[in-house]
Amino acid sequence: MDSAIPTITETAPADTRPRALVVMGVSGCGKSSVGQALADALGWTLHEGDAHHAEESIRKMQAGIPLTDDDRSGWLDRLAQLLAQAMPGQGVVLTCSALKRKYRDRLRAAGPAGAVGFVFLDLNYDTALQRVQERAGHFFSPELVANQFATLERPDGECAVLSVDATLPLTDIVHRAQSWQLLPAAQADTFSQNP
Repeated sequence: MDSAIPTITETAPADTRPRALVVMGVSGCGKSSVGQALADALGWTLHEGDAHHAEESIRKMQAGIPLTDDDRSGWLDRLAQLLAQAMPGQGVVLTCSALKRKYRDRLRAAGPAGAVGFVFLDLNYDTALQRVQERAGHFFSPELVANQFATLERPDGECAVLSVDATLPLTDIVHRAQSWQLLPAAQADTFSQNP
């Protein structure tokens, strides 16, 4: 076990830790799987960001048309509202691509300082494309993967971000995210756990 990861007895006071975690990254990185497993592990509520897209945005993505900032504006407002409703003792896990810093800043502003943390699932283009092509029943067109990478502003250097290699086993990713969430806010700033 990595010595930088705290044991369960080294937890920070609850009011100094994020009470909302945004599982973020490009399409195919595993946001839904990690989000569900992390919410289960923490006993928090899960909100699937994709469920809050406008119908027109879903149709655009199905047709392989990238969303614009205007397309995402109402969606980000709805997601920010979900984060704002997170209360101490009733945490929230939100899945959201959060590709640009201004999107993340908008979500961060939804709660008190330090209340919103991000788990960045880091994945290369080829693996993301393969995963998107293999999944069934999702509206996202594989043609949009390249656009997501072109749009992505990596969260390197931003506060309250955990970067994790998205190719790690699900249990490892969840353990790292859960352990990171227990760190005091001052220690939980940009923290990379890529091997």
